[in-house]
Amino acid sequence: MNYVLKNIPSRTEKPRSTGFTMVMDKGLSLREVSDLIETCGEYIDIIKLGWGTSYVSPKLSEKLQLYKDAGIPVYLGGTLFEAFVIRDQFDDYRKVLEKYELKFAEVSDGSITLDHGKKCEYISTLAKEVTVLSEVGSKDAAKIIPPYKWIDQMRKELDAGAWKVIGEAREGGTVGLFRDSGEVRQGLVEEILTQIPEDRIIWEAPQKEQQVWFIKLIGANVNLGNIAPNEVIPLETIRLGLRGDTFDHFLPNHISL
Repeated sequence: MNYVLKNIPSRTEKPRSTGFTMVMDKGLSLREVSDLIETCGEYIDIIKLGWGTSYVSPKLSEKLQLYKDAGIPVYLGGTLFEAFVIRDQFDDYRKVLEKYELKFAEVSDGSITLDHGKKCEYISTLAKEVTVLSEVGSKDAAKIIPPYKWIDQMRKELDAGAWKVIGEAREGGTVGLFRDSGEVRQGLVEEILTQIPEDRIIWEAPQKEQQVWFIKLIGANVNLGNIAPNEVIPLETIRLGLRGDTFDHFLPNHISL
């Protein structure tokens, strides 16, 4: 840090499994990737190449190399996994991971109907080869999954070999964990946390208000995902109580404002 401030919450250090920040790359150029790494690299734990953007992105190998050189792992969006599966190309998907030397993969079923037992088989197979993040929740705003199903699916996917489970929100933060207004489904989150350890969950929270809510609920070292590149440093200030939204949240009670 550039100077000393008292009463700043302690942040975990990379490589970390809590306080995790997953950033979504929706088609950054090589120059933008270089700038992102220079500006925010120390705060980024993993990059997701959103949905199927890796299929059409130019200079994909060069982009992956930039992230690799910076020590930031990359994985392909879960929608791409689903695009391979729906076309009966799971083995081809595995070859893509191998070709690009990707060490992480996402398994999801937000856009397709997939038997949950089969989803767990995919997780188990991939977990023998890479580190798996599995996503729970639907991208269909009209499909409301009750809390007990979220919990059951998260538990089974972790048991199948997932390193962490991701709570679905899409890049806009208006489905899954959230209502279409962006408001957190508070009861759902709190019920999940009664059964699933918080360090095993990444909460997709692209909107500032959502990030603030999770930080106030769980703390500075909550795992958050689908963060936009230009929101990485703003998020870090929210984690540290250096933005108005959490300014007094981490201060001792005896300090008067």
